[in-house]
Amino acid sequence: MSSRDWSKFVVRVPVYTDAQTTPDGAVVKPQDYIQTGDKYEWRWHGWSDDVVERGTFLDANGKDFLKFVFGKAGIVSVQIKIEEGAAIVELTQEEIPVDEESKFSFHVGCSTGWTFYLANLKSVLEGGLDLRNKNIKLQKVLNS
Repeated sequence: MSSRDWSKFVVRVPVYTDAQTTPDGAVVKPQDYIQTGDKYEWRWHGWSDDVVERGTFLDANGKDFLKFVFGKAGIVSVQIKIEEGAAIVELTQEEIPVDEESKFSFHVGCSTGWTFYLANLKSVLEGGLDLRNKNIKLQKVLNS
């Protein structure tokens, strides 16, 4: 019997930046705060525009925490914590279904995807490169 909790995982990355945002109106622009109840549409870079995730933000404080429904894959929370002088971006995905397909698709698949996207966020925010694959003809690679 496995002691792994398949219904939840946590991914963390330190980010050294002081980037901030400012609030605005009902349509969320990149510089606006997300607010509880806001809806989102997420298209995946490197995938057809037919592949879209839609959901609702359950909580957001405009500073260091947000929580949203991530389709059938559960609930995702992102929190920024300060540890040892670094901003730690901590992503938790929970309430993941625990049937065999969901273990693979949502626990393993999402934790792998979020690990890459948090590493890419770190790279971009620290003045580095956007690590995503920009060649849509290249398929089944880690960074798309």
